[in-house]
Amino acid sequence: DGCGHLVTYQDSGTMTSKNYPGTYPNHTVCEKTITVPKGKRLILRLGDLDIESQTCASDYLLFTSSSDQYGPYCGSMTVPRELLLNTSEVTVRFESGSHISGRGFLLTYASSDHPDLITCLERASHYLKTEYSKFCPAGCRDVAGDISGNMVDGYRDTSLLCKAAIHAGIIADELGGQISVLQRKGISRYEGILANGVLSRDGSLSDKRFLFTSNGCSRSLSLDPDGQIRASSSWQSVNESGDQVHWSPGQARLQDQGPSWASGDSSSNHKPREWLEIDLGEKKKITGIRTTGSTQSNFNFYVKSFVMNFKNNNSKWKTYKGIVNNEEKVFQGNSNFRDPVQNNFIPPIVARYVRVVPQTWHQRIALKVELIGCQITQGNDSLVWRKTSQSTSVSTKKEDETITRPVPSEETSPGVNITTVAIPLVLLVVLVFAGMGIFAAFRKKKKKGSPYGPAEAQKTDCWKQMKYPFARHQSAEFTISYDNEKEMTQKLDLITSDMADYQQPLMMGTGTVTRKGSTFRPMDTDSEEAGAGTDAGGHYDCPRKHSLSSGGLSPVAGVGAQDGDYQRPQSVQPADGGYDRPKAASAFATESGHPDSQKPATHPGTSDGCRARRDCLAPLNQTATTALW
Repeated sequence: DGCGHLVTYQDSGTMTSKNYPGTYPNHTVCEKTITVPKGKRLILRLGDLDIESQTCASDYLLFTSSSDQYGPYCGSMTVPRELLLNTSEVTVRFESGSHISGRGFLLTYASSDHPDLITCLERASHYLKTEYSKFCPAGCRDVAGDISGNMVDGYRDTSLLCKAAIHAGIIADELGGQISVLQRKGISRYEGILANGVLSRDGSLSDKRFLFTSNGCSRSLSLDPDGQIRASSSWQSVNESGDQVHWSPGQARLQDQGPSWASGDSSSNHKPREWLEIDLGEKKKITGIRTTGSTQSNFNFYVKSFVMNFKNNNSKWKTYKGIVNNEEKVFQGNSNFRDPVQNNFIPPIVARYVRVVPQTWHQRIALKVELIGCQITQGNDSLVWRKTSQSTSVSTKKEDETITRPVPSEETSPGVNITTVAIPLVLLVVLVFAGMGIFAAFRKKKKKGSPYGPAEAQKTDCWKQMKYPFARHQSAEFTISYDNEKEMTQKLDLITSDMADYQQPLMMGTGTVTRKGSTFRPMDTDSEEAGAGTDAGGHYDCPRKHSLSSGGLSPVAGVGAQDGDYQRPQSVQPADGGYDRPKAASAFATESGHPDSQKPATHPGTSDGCRARRDCLAPLNQTATTALW
């Protein structure tokens, strides 16, 4: 068995040779088949390749699909950084013979949905852009490599990107995921902390540091010690003065000074039955928890591991479970009585009541806690986890929308669209008012009477108009103006929002950086940075600043409109006599912008007394006029 670290999930994963980054063993074979969902192409990225053989006779790395073969690779030969296969499945074969040294290999893979895939070995110092987005594969947590810093102050630029993202609670190691990185000026000292199973170390001064953008639900949730925190039991100790010290659940808030909560039972051989319960007063979204031990140097008490239970009003307690195996998730707790440890919930817990249930501890159960999260808002009140799609291509702009907009709740009907309901409703109201106007004009003329013809003739023609109120075409200009103004407003808002949210990337410089100690590692070349800056659909590819003045909006302004006519509908021109109603093609003529289409042609012998269409009279010919006289 020559295979080492291997973590796979739906459409991404990480794989190494045995003992990586130490020397791989002699005379072993590692053979694994990796797949992504059918219909997707497989992307392979080699983060490191160090195989001693120069001929690939006994030591080599080989990729084989149903139709192609890639390799064998070994020694100092040129190896492609990335392989884009024409299949969704490939077999990885690594073989070793007798050798003296060699780290072996590390590779990551993902589906073609993630063209911005990086390996677990990429560091922030490999990228010069101030803002960028990348996809981290599953399985980077346990890959060798240091990180320095924390999720609040940021991370030293020499830290591994994907490992730091797991530490910060941005992605889960079992899943991988998209990360958005902001590069900032460095600070003098980086403080380390244990979080999500990753130990971050203290770091020294650096020129650059980086932070991650998040959804903003990472604030401390306030806890009332009097009514919100209770426990299964509590301990009372006696101090040096002979006074009793009560380690009550009300002392379990992380920000409070003094001793913590401690359970009354100190035995370590019983089944876990102690718990600390927190009532948040209402249902909230909980994205993480920070814990410490007793915080007292002469009481070396702390909880080494725990599980989380949660519930809402009148419901049963549920145990928080892992994403992949659906088993109860055991969180890594503290390793001493003093230092805080953070664990994030991916997906978050949405509940009013939570319980911390210790599983293992040192000497006695002792806890101080702080919950991280936010209030429930419309759209985030249900426990929704959007797993990686197996069938839909995911663009980074869509990912950006996912970060800034709340996920619709399960109670919301997915088929309802406000626009599709509003537009027909507005048109219906316009048509109703138009019909009422025709009816009012008819009644007014009926009361006044007509000097040009008998009332019976007037009644016949106007009744025809009442019976078919929609026979006349509405103004095509009004219809086009309504649609275009709406479309233009939407597109202008989108462009303005993009320009406000994203700043032009600042290029810090170029150049080639070489590193020793590896046959193959990612290189920082000009061409690579250019490629990184033009990743398809990158989160922080901002629009050009001259787009508004250089005609960037021309596709919007030019849809179905000329000379600015789409900005405001023109008033309807009174029709000349000779037409009981407009020509059938008049609506289309107006749209074409032809000058003759604005009014029907005038016929000789038409009486001026019947100019307006609303008069509801047919034109009088010469014979009828003579008869009236």
